[in-house]
Amino acid sequence: MEFRVGFGFDSHEFTENKKLILGGVEIDFPYGLKGHSDGDALLHAITDAILGAIGERDIGELFSDEDKRWKNAPSEIFLKKALELMREKGYELSNLDCTLIAERPKIAPYKDKIRENLSKLIGVDKDRISIKGKRREGFCKENGIVCMCTVLIYRA
Repeated sequence: MEFRVGFGFDSHEFTENKKLILGGVEIDFPYGLKGHSDGDALLHAITDAILGAIGERDIGELFSDEDKRWKNAPSEIFLKKALELMREKGYELSNLDCTLIAERPKIAPYKDKIRENLSKLIGVDKDRISIKGKRREGFCKENGIVCMCTVLIYRA
């Protein structure tokens, strides 16, 4: 078997008049995330992790924020394309490990729902997906969310 690891990172500031979407799940919060698309920093980080593992260009190159097609687009489109490219190269996803860093909102109440949605989107069992929420413990401003994800993919 051949294994590859990919790492993805994304961060977005909070903005008014936008829904907060993480992992394709709407989070009850008064602010959304600034971004050309829907701003789903978690799906962006997962997408980049997969693209990195297969040696492809990153999400910004494949889905430029200068391209009007992606204005307010659901980030599931980006993830689905990364998964398609991964499978075309003969790989499958073994597991996904993600950390969301934010003072607020609290991630814990949404972890199971996010894992469930990611399981459907990616096509792997929930027990292969880890979502962790961490706080900055006061050393940074509370003006956004940072997401980091690692994927392990394999080709049999």
